[in-house]
Amino acid sequence: MISKAKKYELYKPKKFLGQNFLVDENIAKKIVRSLDVSEDDIVVEIGPGQQALTKHLAGLTKNFYAVELDKYIYEKLQSEHEGKIKLIHKDFLKTDLEKDFGILPDSKLKLKIIGNIPYNITTEILFKLFSQSELIESAVLMMQREVAKRLVSVPDTKDYGILAVQTQFYTRSELLFHVPPTAFFPKPNVTSSVVKFHFDKDTSGLKDKVLFKEIVRESFGQRRKTMRNSLKKFMERYDINENEITGFDFTRRPENLKPAEFITLSNTVSLLLSKRSEE
Repeated sequence: MISKAKKYELYKPKKFLGQNFLVDENIAKKIVRSLDVSEDDIVVEIGPGQQALTKHLAGLTKNFYAVELDKYIYEKLQSEHEGKIKLIHKDFLKTDLEKDFGILPDSKLKLKIIGNIPYNITTEILFKLFSQSELIESAVLMMQREVAKRLVSVPDTKDYGILAVQTQFYTRSELLFHVPPTAFFPKPNVTSSVVKFHFDKDTSGLKDKVLFKEIVRESFGQRRKTMRNSLKKFMERYDINENEITGFDFTRRPENLKPAEFITLSNTVSLLLSKRSEE
């Protein structure tokens, strides 16, 4: 019988795609159980790879999508799961959650997303999910442990930054369990963590998602400086004077601000820009 290691050697993982295939069957089952799939759920798997999760997901729901960029793996999935899985040959970052998966903003059905995602684009994937958070019910993702730590970090700590602020505004996240390098082929140099995101928070109070992300990103671009200095270029770009934003202390550092304070700042700027456009 062919060994697991040999099986994956037959298809050499592509480093530029960040491929580290999960080979531990028990962990794969545990990850799938964590998503809590029912028959009518719309499930999207990011990068099925060698089907460690896919084979346990197929059959749980009649609405199962798998997004795979690797042409060889995509064609293999086509031949093995024709008619059972809705396959999309595309970079997940370039998908449209509405058009590609048939979800509408006012629909009662929302996406459940799962994946052992490439470590090199973890942040980009999370930001994509946040940008269309109203279409998602939950997500179970495996990522580098260091990134998982940043997600749940709090103000005044070294791990606290843009990822923590965005994650904690859009979701309730829980660190489920850690996964050792021995569970993968090839073995990564880091420990992984499985995190579940619940997209059930009320985000209607945020006036502009794009502006919010821009403010948080620029703030943490110089995290040790005061907000006055961190946002200097931002304020110049939008021709905003600090005095126009009342009630905000620009002498504080971004790492000291709670997510709610970034929301307040973003909304204040949004209202200011909106009033200008009406003049």
